Amino acid sequence: MADKSANRKMSAILSADVKGYSRLMSMDEEGTVKALNDCREIIYRCVQDHKGRVVDSPGDNVLAEFVSTVEAVKCAVKMQANLKSRNADLSENRKMEFRIGVNLGDVIEEDARIYGEGVNIAARLEGLAEAGGICISGTAFDHVKGKLEVGYQYLGAHNVKNIPEPVQAYKILVEPEAVGKVIGKKRKKGWIAIAAVVVILIGVTGWFLYLEQSKRVEPASIKNMVYPLPDKPSIAVLPFDNMSGDPTQEYFSDGLTEEIITALAKVPGLFVIARNSSFTYKGKPVKVQQVSEELGVRYVLEGSVRKSENQLRITAQLIDAIAGNHLWAERYDRELKDLFSVQDDVTLKILTSLQVVLAGGERARLFAKGTGNPEAYLKLIDAREHLIRLNQEDNSLARSLCEEAIALDPQYAGAYGLLSRVYVMAFVFRTNPTDSLKMAYEYARKAIDLDDTQLNAYLALEFMFSFRRQHDEAIASGERAVKVAPGAAEAYLSLGRALSFAGRDREALGYLEKAIRMNPFPPAHHYMHLGFAYNNLGNYEEAISAFKKAIALSPKIIPARLNLIVSYVQLGRMEEAKTVAEEILKIDPKFTSKGYGEKRSPWKDHAVIEIQIESWRKVGLERNVDPN
Repeated sequence: MADKSANRKMSAILSADVKGYSRLMSMDEEGTVKALNDCREIIYRCVQDHKGRVVDSPGDNVLAEFVSTVEAVKCAVKMQANLKSRNADLSENRKMEFRIGVNLGDVIEEDARIYGEGVNIAARLEGLAEAGGICISGTAFDHVKGKLEVGYQYLGAHNVKNIPEPVQAYKILVEPEAVGKVIGKKRKKGWIAIAAVVVILIGVTGWFLYLEQSKRVEPASIKNMVYPLPDKPSIAVLPFDNMSGDPTQEYFSDGLTEEIITALAKVPGLFVIARNSSFTYKGKPVKVQQVSEELGVRYVLEGSVRKSENQLRITAQLIDAIAGNHLWAERYDRELKDLFSVQDDVTLKILTSLQVVLAGGERARLFAKGTGNPEAYLKLIDAREHLIRLNQEDNSLARSLCEEAIALDPQYAGAYGLLSRVYVMAFVFRTNPTDSLKMAYEYARKAIDLDDTQLNAYLALEFMFSFRRQHDEAIASGERAVKVAPGAAEAYLSLGRALSFAGRDREALGYLEKAIRMNPFPPAHHYMHLGFAYNNLGNYEEAISAFKKAIALSPKIIPARLNLIVSYVQLGRMEEAKTVAEEILKIDPKFTSKGYGEKRSPWKDHAVIEIQIESWRKVGLERNVDPN
């Protein structure tokens, strides 16, 4: 049920995103981020001028709300005009062109955020718009027709993802000769009646007709792949849509998605895109073709979840993006207690469709139940969502939820494994560092004693051993992580990190680069550890590039900035190094390098530590350096 603080209302919703944003990022990350910020200023100003408000702006997407539909469409037209002027002098491959969708519909408002079908339809309309274009819904059209100096082209009724009824769509025409015109108007009532009959027939024929219709998926092009296709079946699992009408249930749909990713990552014969990258498409109206080409995979799984009390409706469909058709689709109407069997069924059908054969005891390990207690499971997936937010408050909440899950099921290996990761993050946040590593070790060992395939436990052990400079044990833990989850990007990052800290940087590079290939839109620390390895090998230009990518993703990431200083100093680029030092002190005026001194450093090679400390002193950080 929705939270009592949530309110329903009618709003005009504007959703916008950048066409080909991932391509632009792959060409020039820093330039693209700067261009996006410039475009956001234009967009925000337009929204404000038309009495709207920006609700959210994740990645390249902007979501805005208006009281007036007329103002929302006027804003969209003005935005595109201003953005077109900005792009006028740019080459075709550097233009930042937005697609805009506008809908009038019912939304749920909670804590200044908006959710619901009204928002989803705006996002789907955005996907129907051309680059630089605007697409509005039939409900929006009914409120603005005859009131604006534009024309309209009727695009028909579209069956869009996870919206039960077809959406009427109109393209906005801004050419002077089109003003006041409506091209390709909807047919009369007779045709509407026929359409209604067709809808009924579709309902009767159900999934069989749906599968036939699905074969019209636009194929992805191998030539357009940002990355070469792997030599094994490759898959991205898109975040399952939350169809519950309750934003507080997002953790459940996200948790289901991650459970499937985690299960697939245990299979040696698969290449699996990491959660961080597949979740960049969350809430966006992307095409399977785009996902395939940007991530360099052949297969895409998408689906939806509707949870009401203890009742579930889960849909899933597996698409061969290269062939352009669906391999299978399924709908499950079950009770919450049957969730685990649904997860297993989806995973098994994927493996069967991709002709992946499980050897020996792999099947038993893959489908081993973590817990038979649904409430403990819900606590765990909620904890995981808090953990990945990477702040102290959420980390504390994650700890409490893991402890509650363990209280419900004391034999729940997954809860102990996640709790060990929670204590690793407590160490990172400098929360009782010594005790945090001790607790991380104890909970990791408990998890492994219950289930020796717990990836989180091995990741925690590798980190703990690395920072205790027990490098052989750290490497062994990283190797074990790769063995239990050969399709998990985090496992390769873990092993690469352990090797780098142990001074085996050339070996580390292969694992770190593979982690980024499996996670093409990685969190900042992926690039940071890559930069560490390059620095230690003396490849300072490559290190600078990696550290800058890390900083672009996480502007306050101080370890990346500290080691960027090292790169610059080693190349004699002292002014740039001093600028970075000034940035660190602006981020944290009380900054101290005590946590980076020799006794607290994970590097085995003392020469690495000496180079770091000497570099920091050269740029005026000596008052902050404590080698002990």
